[in-house]
Amino acid sequence: MRSRHLVDPQLLPLIDNFVPMVFSDETLPLIRAALPAMVAAQPLPDLPVTVAQVHIDSGEDGRTIRCLQIQPDQRSGITPAILHFHGGGHVLGVPEMDLAQLMGWANELGCLIMSVDYRLAPETPFPGPMEDAYAALGWLHEEAQMLGIDPARIAVSGTSAGGAMAACLSLMARDRGEFPIAFQHLEAPRLDDRLPDPANPFTGEFVWTAANSTYCRAAYLGNGDPSPYASAARADDLSGLPPAYIGVGSLDLFVDECLGYTARLTRPGVSVELIVYPGCCHGFKMARDAPVTLRAEMDNVHALRRALFA
Repeated sequence: MRSRHLVDPQLLPLIDNFVPMVFSDETLPLIRAALPAMVAAQPLPDLPVTVAQVHIDSGEDGRTIRCLQIQPDQRSGITPAILHFHGGGHVLGVPEMDLAQLMGWANELGCLIMSVDYRLAPETPFPGPMEDAYAALGWLHEEAQMLGIDPARIAVSGTSAGGAMAACLSLMARDRGEFPIAFQHLEAPRLDDRLPDPANPFTGEFVWTAANSTYCRAAYLGNGDPSPYASAARADDLSGLPPAYIGVGSLDLFVDECLGYTARLTRPGVSVELIVYPGCCHGFKMARDAPVTLRAEMDNVHALRRALFA
């Protein structure tokens, strides 16, 4: 193993016991079929928060978009909101995968969180999932009074492919000029459809590989030319974007594009905080009790609190 010596020792049990996923047209249905049991096996915290399903209008012939809505049992006054997108390479996943994390955020921050069950590729490639994302952002703004949220304090957040969607939604919202976003919170985001050439020899060995990323990107993008709304790094102009937080592991396949995107955000004066976690691969927070996971969650809450409650 070329990068095992760089792994945080507390994460070695994770990488040693992780069953590799190899994505293909043949294996994707099997991986999807195994997901519900994996989600059901995840423990949820005992916190005073309420989790409900809501179905919002997609704007397309009566089709609705399922979302999870998480909020404290005792939410007082007008609060911020976080619009969240799960990971899974755009081909896999449900909002319930992140429920434990989002329950913790709702409890710590005292705000409403909505996580979107967007359509997945290859059945629905880009731009379908991003139109679901935009519809959810619009719904939050239009229903802000009913929801008891401040439309000037709506953050977008996501992990991996969900981080890609949050970054792309920030570009889409800026360009369409209808629904402002206050903050973009990106965990290990896939920001560029192009893998580094030459590849970083110390990234992408564990959990999420270049081969899986190549399959998922092709499924999501199809044969069309990549749009900035599908691959944020393709945008020529990053000015006018909301402040950003980017957290990524030093061994993550996406670390180079996160570094490059951070540098590009600073040039037009976009405020950005970047944290690179040493010895961490993609998905390292599956090691729930590892010190670096606990630290990363503290960093998440700190960044969101500073952005939405300052």
